[in-house]
Amino acid sequence: MSISLILASKSPSRRNVLNAAGISPTIHVSHVDEPAVLAFEAKARGVSIDDLTCEQRVMILARAKAASVYEAYCQVAETARNADGEQVIAYPLRAEEVGLADTVSAGSQNVEAANGDATTLTRDFSGVSVPTETESMTLAEARQPGFTDAAVGPLIVGCDSMFLFEGESLGKPHTPEVARERLSAMHGKSGELWTGHCLIDFATGRQELASSHAIVRFGDYSDRDIEGYVASGEPLEVAGCFTLEGLGGAFIDGIDGDPSGVLGLSLPLLRRMVKSMGVDWADLWNAGLGKVASANLARQSDGATNSTAADAVTAGQQATSVIPPKDNVHQPGDGWVQCACGRRHWGMNGAAGVLLARRSEETGEVTHIVMQHRALWSAEGGTWGIPGGALADGESPIEGALRESYEEANITPEDIEVVGTYREEHGPWAYTTVFAFERPGRSVDPHANDDESMAIEWVPVDEVPKRKLLTAMHADWPNFIARLNHLAQEKRSQ
Repeated sequence: MSISLILASKSPSRRNVLNAAGISPTIHVSHVDEPAVLAFEAKARGVSIDDLTCEQRVMILARAKAASVYEAYCQVAETARNADGEQVIAYPLRAEEVGLADTVSAGSQNVEAANGDATTLTRDFSGVSVPTETESMTLAEARQPGFTDAAVGPLIVGCDSMFLFEGESLGKPHTPEVARERLSAMHGKSGELWTGHCLIDFATGRQELASSHAIVRFGDYSDRDIEGYVASGEPLEVAGCFTLEGLGGAFIDGIDGDPSGVLGLSLPLLRRMVKSMGVDWADLWNAGLGKVASANLARQSDGATNSTAADAVTAGQQATSVIPPKDNVHQPGDGWVQCACGRRHWGMNGAAGVLLARRSEETGEVTHIVMQHRALWSAEGGTWGIPGGALADGESPIEGALRESYEEANITPEDIEVVGTYREEHGPWAYTTVFAFERPGRSVDPHANDDESMAIEWVPVDEVPKRKLLTAMHADWPNFIARLNHLAQEKRSQ
């Protein structure tokens, strides 16, 4: 049994600690307003922020981060549970008209226009009579269970670190001036690195809270060393203004206490917390060397993290000449799947996205959909599709689509209702398009939350075909808009 771990942090150090321990976490950044959280908690306790100890602060913030992500997953689960309508399953590889050769149509020309690289073409099944089946959403969810149905997990861990130096709690310096001042003061001295940990079991809501600390002893470094270290940028966004595993490690003479806690996440402490929830540590191991290596290699040509359907490249070919961002990280489920259609598809567990539509308050007709202008470094970069990506381990297609669309495009799951799905089934891989409307009285404010999009927009439906569309979106759009209009009429008649 493998239980998923969700890390409520984008910290490379924490992620690397877990990866080295055999755990590839799902990254879900909490976006907590830390000063506001501390001010609220201090007021609730009847004290000032300055009266909070370093240990209290890191535990308060760790709990706030884990709780924020827990609530986000609760909203995903609620929307997924209330999914209505039908799932249409398409089997393009069963069509007699589909041969072994790749199909190229006018829609595929978008790739050359966007990337200048025709090797990234996905299979285009427009004009092909594709067999389909229709089933109720209840049956679809029963066949594709997710974390909403799990008895244990996923486990959500939030962490926060601060450095206690000469009685002052120090967080991230953020600016070169503050970093320079702190590093000068810490020269030849020692302080305490405190890290708070909060673990929440999504299935039960049970919570564990604990902290670790270690004494850090600094060496005899020069002013020139300080200038070089500050110029590197490394100390600006780390607690205490130093790293143990990076460039700053050379300036640290010793650690008394838990070294992984200094890196931002204490493995021994987390293991004890996991054990207290009745979960064996080995149940979290999911970072198989083959899978991780494959996915990391795929990152160099990643292009299907925001696909609408069979977003893929031919094995061994580069997806785009544009280099992906350095901070793009491996997530559980990332990687290529070789398909019988002759292409590779992104998502070891399949992939999914949300096709969100807005309806007219007067007529009930579909007027706009949310579209994503794909980053140039992705396959078919520069084209337009819908937000989505690879499913994480243990997710259902609807859960994964809701999570991905929120993380990428700020499509808030509590503000939408799922009204049906379209699943393109390739056998070892499938892409699920989740049809959704804004809930009555609610509105979604979409925008790009990460670097996987050049833009996220509400696009008028009559303008959609005029955009340079992702190949699969070009092929599917006529059927998609017809179904959206039909669903809108059904909703209006209810």
